[in-house]
Amino acid sequence: MSDRPVFVIGCPRSGTTMLQLMLHSHPHMAVPPETRFLVPAYYRRRTWGDLRIDQRRHALAQWIATDRSTKFRELKIDKDEFVRQAVEGPGSLGSVIGTAFRMYADRFDKARWGDKRPSYVKQVDLLLRLFPDAQFVHLIRDGRDCVASLKEMPWYTLDSFHAVSTWAEAIDAGGRLKRTLDAETYFELRYEDLTDDPMTELKKLCHFLDEEFSPSMISPREAASMAVPQHKVWHSNTHREVTRSRVGSWANRLDDWEIALCEHMLGDRLESMGYELTGAPKPTKEHVIACQKTMQKRKASRMRKSMRDRLNRLREPSPVGALLTTRQRSLAGVPQQRKELTEPV
Repeated sequence: MSDRPVFVIGCPRSGTTMLQLMLHSHPHMAVPPETRFLVPAYYRRRTWGDLRIDQRRHALAQWIATDRSTKFRELKIDKDEFVRQAVEGPGSLGSVIGTAFRMYADRFDKARWGDKRPSYVKQVDLLLRLFPDAQFVHLIRDGRDCVASLKEMPWYTLDSFHAVSTWAEAIDAGGRLKRTLDAETYFELRYEDLTDDPMTELKKLCHFLDEEFSPSMISPREAASMAVPQHKVWHSNTHREVTRSRVGSWANRLDDWEIALCEHMLGDRLESMGYELTGAPKPTKEHVIACQKTMQKRKASRMRKSMRDRLNRLREPSPVGALLTTRQRSLAGVPQQRKELTEPV
């Protein structure tokens, strides 16, 4: 039975919460709500010092469990017990973080854990540093539906140009992952296919994960009550049966100029993913220029952040990779413990 971590990635509003719940409904996997401490802990890793020292692991675990910026409480695991296990565990950043997720899986008596956050699609390199045996499931949805849905979210304060850029970045990142990661590490599926024929698509996904398919995955409504916080009203559809009702709804939710912009800026990507274009008129020059500027600014920001991270990698005070699973320890070159053989009496 596999215990490799599983990460659900993709563009925001592409159905990743639905897929999270489908995986959480599997008898061997536990995938919690978004926790918001993994990436911040990684970028602040120099703050914690050498995590091979007990006191340093204690400080990091305390921050994860008590800082107001994290969503540790969504895991509903005992704070003090987490700190204790983190201190007693291996001395690496990934091990401390992974202990929280492992304890979440233990809540449900499940063998493996997962995590879901759409933006992880652009942070897979980071995640593989923390969890070198991780598997990634990229859920892809029609970019026009993602743009339409993002516009309607109460937490999304950016404009349509940013929404278009967000989908393009996710697709481009997925393309790079498909070229560089092996077939046992990276898997793509389309939202439209998943909602049209959940059983067939989930069987393919389970094969990738080296798990037996479970019919409970098809109707994940019960899991929603445990793995979707009540305040997230924008995920209300997850409490109902899987439906195709929102597929293609962008046609009535986007303005004409937004449809034109999406098909002009995203056309090649949309067609490469199997989505048909409407043949909408070309967008205005002003809209194209504004979108191009947005994409360029976002790319420059990502590059600056990447450069800072590369510099920090030269000054890391302690190991990063988790040492919690057999495969993680093997990849790190840690000798496997052997059971002592005793002579029969």
